[in-house]
Amino acid sequence: MNMQNFLQGRARGFYRRDHQKPDGRTLSLYGYEPHEGVAGPEFEDAVSARSEMRFHPLRQEWTLFAPHRQARTFKPSKAANPLAPARPGAPVTEIPFADFELAVFGNRFPSLHPEAPQPPDAPWLSRPAIGDAEVIVFSPQDDGSLATLDQARRVLLVEAIIDRYQQHFDAGAAYVLPFENRGEAVGVTLHHPHGQIYAFPGVPGPQARAEAGFAGGYDLEADRVSWGEAFTIADAGGLTAHCPPWSRFPYEVWITPRSRTAGPWLFSAEEVEGLASLLGDVVARYDRLFGEPMPYMMSFHAAPAETCGRYQFSVQFYPLMRSAGRLKYLAGVEQATGVFTVDVDPEAAAAALREVV
Repeated sequence: MNMQNFLQGRARGFYRRDHQKPDGRTLSLYGYEPHEGVAGPEFEDAVSARSEMRFHPLRQEWTLFAPHRQARTFKPSKAANPLAPARPGAPVTEIPFADFELAVFGNRFPSLHPEAPQPPDAPWLSRPAIGDAEVIVFSPQDDGSLATLDQARRVLLVEAIIDRYQQHFDAGAAYVLPFENRGEAVGVTLHHPHGQIYAFPGVPGPQARAEAGFAGGYDLEADRVSWGEAFTIADAGGLTAHCPPWSRFPYEVWITPRSRTAGPWLFSAEEVEGLASLLGDVVARYDRLFGEPMPYMMSFHAAPAETCGRYQFSVQFYPLMRSAGRLKYLAGVEQATGVFTVDVDPEAAAAALREVV
């Protein structure tokens, strides 16, 4: 089944085409023009839904178990890139069309699944890993980054993420986390520029604690203003990129709106443009800081489905280099206690990133 919808974006109109894959997953193609391509060969094997969540009684948190992910794609050759557009004579890819602008599809090896079965009875607390896990492909090009995408493509990316929030909330998700892992140091096994979107059945621990903090009266933007300009890197469209004084990673950067906004679905056209611009700006500064691509983890932190109220949206970057040629490793004490040791003062990190133009 193919369905072509016109979605009115905040900055400009864009289209979404929903394509049903033979294995039951949905592929959504986003673009500024209607997508007219004819699908070629596709994966047809059934996707495993056998994931479960088990509760850790001492850490008071859930862990996902998805053994089928052991078979997921691992460092394929460029010719076997599963995120590339379809090419005559090439292996089957996830996107069975010769061209596209931006694509989102259900992960072929998901850790969360809408139809995850009930786990067998056991002496520990468990529940089905109901939710969703999607891949979001930034571009048909097999190289590049958020820094090298043009502004129009980054705006389309932000608008697509906003649309996915709505889709998952409407389907019953409690929390939605768009994120990007970049670089082999982070564990990336597919180098085509892409991110992921997880839709959770409950609110994860860190996000629940943030929700409680905001509900208790914490004001992130007022706090940021109180720090002064020493922690600020750049501004665009009503948002600011900065290094919080309590960062846990060297050169950690947050992007936050200057208005109290629970999630990007409430953004004005100017704020969408500003977020898109700063996503590219931060990554460009990272890459120039040490003269090489910065490995990082990046995630969108928005309000849970049932909470808007006082919640304040942020995009958070956790880079994994502390200086040229030196990675930031998580030591035993950090893994065991959650108490991080940071090698660079955030105000010094902000100053260094400001100087990288």
